[in-house]
Amino acid sequence: MPRVLVPALLAVLVAVGLLVAPAAQSASPDLVVSQLFAGGGNSGAPFTNDFVELFNRGSTSVDIGSWTIQYASAGGSTWQSTALSGSVQPGRYYLVQLASAAAIGSPLPTPDATGTTNLAVSGGKVALVRDSTLLTCGASAGSCSANSQVADLIGYGSAADYEGGGPAPAISNTLAAVRAGAGCTDTDDNSSDFSSASPAPHNSSTPAASCGSGPPPPPEGVSQSAAVDIDIQPVLSIALERSTVSFGNAAAGDTPASVSEHVTVVSNNETGYALTIHRSAFTPADLPLGISGTAPSGGQIGPGLAGGAIAPIPVAPAADLLVGTTAARSAGAGDVWATSLGFVSPLPVVPPGRYTSTVTFTVIGR
Repeated sequence: MPRVLVPALLAVLVAVGLLVAPAAQSASPDLVVSQLFAGGGNSGAPFTNDFVELFNRGSTSVDIGSWTIQYASAGGSTWQSTALSGSVQPGRYYLVQLASAAAIGSPLPTPDATGTTNLAVSGGKVALVRDSTLLTCGASAGSCSANSQVADLIGYGSAADYEGGGPAPAISNTLAAVRAGAGCTDTDDNSSDFSSASPAPHNSSTPAASCGSGPPPPPEGVSQSAAVDIDIQPVLSIALERSTVSFGNAAAGDTPASVSEHVTVVSNNETGYALTIHRSAFTPADLPLGISGTAPSGGQIGPGLAGGAIAPIPVAPAADLLVGTTAARSAGAGDVWATSLGFVSPLPVVPPGRYTSTVTFTVIGR
């Protein structure tokens, strides 16, 4: 009997590494000073200019059109101001370029604001202020933090005023004061929130960073992989043009005209398949039934059918007749074998009546 189509089963197994959320940072949603560098243009400096970097660690945009960056010496209370403009989006940086001691080092990334203040390497105070009024605080610890207009204060090195228990560590011509967590950490203590590290300025064009509790995005240029597995099952099916072939009425000595019985085979076997045929004997008496046909593109017709010959169909249990073979998988819609059933010789003299037989096509993977 014809082989039954074995449906292709698709099993996809994806191994995904679970990402573990980092510990949450302090919850204060605000704009902070995330980095400052005072060695711009000094001997050995990596950059030509001092700079102050801001970071929006909150979840909403901050309008800084009336804000200023102000600076005072380590023990002083006289402040210099640089005006800011625009707004800072969540997760974005803002770069303020300040003075240069000499043309030593590389230029900063394109700044978002510029000023002429010269930061001292040995120590000083930088305040992010919500207006343009110059501060008068800073001679003693905690004096500037008491001002409600001070959004953030960084005392570094030998500074007399600072947030929390102490100033940020000392910096140098080659080291900046850098806030932990890429700017996300803010415990209101300069001594623990900042460390000395190589300066790495970011401006508003830098890709956004996240301070949320969810997993951070993968760093640029790093790939993540998943294993994918699939088992393609064998496909082998056969379909006949007709389920019943009738030759109508005939008389002894007639050779009825052949009737087409095209056979469509679908197979995904890379080495092809073989198509064969056999039949049962006619009852009540046998008749000389045969088959002819042509092969589809890429197929090879069996030797008994070569040259358009009509070959007798073997009666089981005799071996099947080879209709044809292929050496590759079938076409997408299947291979169509253009076969016809007919008689190899005139009908013999037999008793009148209805004569029946069963013809079986079989397709076998090679």
